[in-house]
Amino acid sequence: MDFIPPRLYVIVDAGQLANRPLADVTESLLGAGVRLVQYRNKRGSSREIFDAGQQLAPQIRRAGGVFVMNDRADVALATEADGVHLGQDDLPVELARAVLPPRKIIGISTHSLAQVEEADRSSADYIAFGPIFETRTKDQPDHAVGLAALAEARKITRKPLVAIGGVTLERARSVLDSGADSIAVISALMTAHDPGERARQFLGILYKDRTESMQV
Repeated sequence: MDFIPPRLYVIVDAGQLANRPLADVTESLLGAGVRLVQYRNKRGSSREIFDAGQQLAPQIRRAGGVFVMNDRADVALATEADGVHLGQDDLPVELARAVLPPRKIIGISTHSLAQVEEADRSSADYIAFGPIFETRTKDQPDHAVGLAALAEARKITRKPLVAIGGVTLERARSVLDSGADSIAVISALMTAHDPGERARQFLGILYKDRTESMQV
């Protein structure tokens, strides 16, 4: 399918909710205009991830958004998510494609230009590249690749390119200007006192002086 992610790609990380209800945080993001939400839970049980997916899928769908499950193609299938985002240690793209129904979205994380080249040859709908800047959202984060590498990645693929890792309000425009179609944000939203208001700030920056719709 021809999938173009919105400029703001939000990742709701279960580990950063800080005891705030998942539904409330998600609702505040959707109310701010977010139209793509990925759910990530690196430490939860399969049942916990499934329960969260069952809650999020209809909530995001009602808002006209896209729901992507991190890592787990099986849970994406079970919860009728719109797609799955795969890491380098997860199922290969083509195997996940065989597991999921037709027209489901599949994204793949990459951390080097060689991985971008490999992802470009796959049937992935979009490629995430990073971390662009240093980040602490993973226990063992990859080394930051930087904006210059992002610009090189843009030359390698025509697939939608999602930049991830350490993107803040101050850095957002420079990331787009370096070739990203979309920016994935985790900590800058999850650690904010009001994630919805912070999302509005990101959207204002990402769509400033542009005529594109913020809708998917």
